[in-house]
Amino acid sequence: MCGLLVLAIVFQGQLAALLDVPALRTGSTIFVAVCVQAMPFLVFGVLVSGLIAAFVPPSALRAALPRNQSAAVPVAGFAGLALPGCECASVPVSRRLIQQGVAPAAALTFLLAAPAVNPVVLVSTAVAFPAEPRMVLARFLGSLLTACAMGWLWVRLGKSEWLAEWALRRLECHDSGGSRWTVFTESARHDLVEAGGFLVLGGLTSAAFNVLVPASWMESLGGQLLLGVLVMAVLAVVLALCSEADAFVVASMPGLPLTAKLVFLVVGPAVDVKLIALQSGAFGRRFAARFAPTTFVVAIGSACAAGALLLGGA
Repeated sequence: MCGLLVLAIVFQGQLAALLDVPALRTGSTIFVAVCVQAMPFLVFGVLVSGLIAAFVPPSALRAALPRNQSAAVPVAGFAGLALPGCECASVPVSRRLIQQGVAPAAALTFLLAAPAVNPVVLVSTAVAFPAEPRMVLARFLGSLLTACAMGWLWVRLGKSEWLAEWALRRLECHDSGGSRWTVFTESARHDLVEAGGFLVLGGLTSAAFNVLVPASWMESLGGQLLLGVLVMAVLAVVLALCSEADAFVVASMPGLPLTAKLVFLVVGPAVDVKLIALQSGAFGRRFAARFAPTTFVVAIGSACAAGALLLGGA
C-alpha cells in the first residue's frame, strides 16, 4: 500500500491525465453517492442487530409464536419488523430457532422477512425513492407476502428430512465468559465488515452499470415490463447486495419500470448467490436446492402482485 501511494505521488501528473475522463468521473460520483447515502442505514442496522444478538435471546421469539404452524407463519413474518439486520445474519438466527424448538415453517418465514420488512430497510427505501412513496409499501407487501407464502408452502409440502441433521440438532448452551457488550461489539463488527463489503461491491457495480451499459439498453426495457422483471430478478440474485443498501443501487439505474425495480428489491433479500451458499451450509444442500428456486419464483410473483396493486403495473 505504501509503495502504491509513493508511486501515485511520483506519477500524479500522468495519472491525472490518464484518469481525467468523463466516464470515470461519472462512475466515481455514482459510487460515492451510493455508498454515502446507504452507509448511515447500514451502520444503524448493524448496531441494532448487535444489540439484539447480545441482549435478546432467540427463545423470546419462540415464546411469542402460536403453537399452530399456519398461525405462527404470519406472526413470524411480522416479527421481522422489530429485528433489523442483514440477510446474512438471518440464516444462522433461523437455524438457531429451529434448534431451540421453533417450527421450521415459522423459522424460515422469519429468515425471509427479517432482512426485508424491518424499519431500517423501509426507511432506506423511502430515502432512495423520495418521489415514489408507494415503493415503500409495495416492497413491504411483496416481501411479507413472499415470506408468508414460503412458510405456508413448507407447512403443506416441507419435509424434515430435507433439513440436514446438524440443523435439527438441539443446541447445548455454554457460557463463553464474555460480557454482553463483548458479544455486541463482535457481532456488530462482523456484520459491518460483511455487509460493508457487499455495499462497496454494490456501489462499484452500480457505477460500472451506469457507465458501461448504454442508456438505450435500459430505455428499451422501459417498454418491456416482462423482460425488465426477468432481467432485474436475475440481477438481484447475481449481485447479492445487502438489503439495507440495495434500494440506493437500484434507484440509480435509469429507464427501468418501477415494477422491475420492485422485483429487484423483493428478490434480492430472499434469494441470491451468497444466501444460497449460507443456506447450504446452515441447512444442507438438499434444502437449498429446493428452497432457493421456489423462493425465486414466489418472490417474483409476490413483487409483481404488489406492483400491480400499488404501482399500477408501472
